[in-house]
Amino acid sequence: MTPKKPRKKPTAMPARTASGKKADAKQLQSAQDEAIAGLKERMDEGMRASGQFPAISEQLMPRAATDDSIGDFSWALTEDQRLLQSGGPKSDFRSTDPWRVMRITSEFVEGFDKLAGIEKGVSIFGSARTHPDDPQYLAAVETGRLLGEQGFSIITGAGPGIMEAANKGARLAGAPSYGCNIELPFEQGANPYVDTLVGFRYFAVRKTMFIQYSSAFIIFPGGFGTFDEMFEALTLIQTGKISQFPVVLFGTHYWAGLVRWIKSRVLAERKISPGDMDLMVVTDDPAEAARVVAEAYELQLKTARKRAREANGEG
Repeated sequence: MTPKKPRKKPTAMPARTASGKKADAKQLQSAQDEAIAGLKERMDEGMRASGQFPAISEQLMPRAATDDSIGDFSWALTEDQRLLQSGGPKSDFRSTDPWRVMRITSEFVEGFDKLAGIEKGVSIFGSARTHPDDPQYLAAVETGRLLGEQGFSIITGAGPGIMEAANKGARLAGAPSYGCNIELPFEQGANPYVDTLVGFRYFAVRKTMFIQYSSAFIIFPGGFGTFDEMFEALTLIQTGKISQFPVVLFGTHYWAGLVRWIKSRVLAERKISPGDMDLMVVTDDPAEAARVVAEAYELQLKTARKRAREANGEG
């Protein structure tokens, strides 16, 4: 009997980026630079389409002299980048990080101080490049208006596009309109419909504010930043950190592919539970989005009152 030849191990395919390019450090750095340039382009397009913003300054934010030792970047370093950047020489953390903790703490204090008056808040997210004549922009205006008329404050990232539309809807309803801006490698302004503007250097602090002062998230079509807020909320709900908190995906056609992939791949492989699919509400109707938020808020109030009674021993 002829002995079987040992099987050859299949040759491993080299790692590729999602677009099919060879994955190496140089390519990843190039992709990062292109990503930041693309972000600037989208923000600039949204601002120009609005006609109510000054154009983004071509002047990048000045780079601190102490940043020269941290790699070689063509873009200004933001505070988040200074905090999170890896690689390059490391100084003793005790001489750099404690003061940073104080700065982060001060951002929490300022955010809590400026937003503490919000009793009923809804955060609305979406693309900055959505034009004022886009149906999604008009739907965001209507959603913000309907929620504002029911006493909700509208919270956005303060930028153009969907953010501007939601703040505009709040203004039309005479409701409080808030903007939580974030430091980026280029100068940017806030849309003119923001009544109270809070600036943040750190994404983590800003994301806490969106959750802390919102009773719901409404997610219009957008990119990575929009996805980030959506999955942040879903994870907090899934792990019991927040409850009775609706996440409304506005735009059934836009979100259909993602929802289908989550169901056919993530759920099918039991990476999530069947009930997790129902944490997301999908609609194309501003009135339905407002209804879901309002009903959830009433349930939140009932739950809070019940817990207060139990805490006071009232049964």
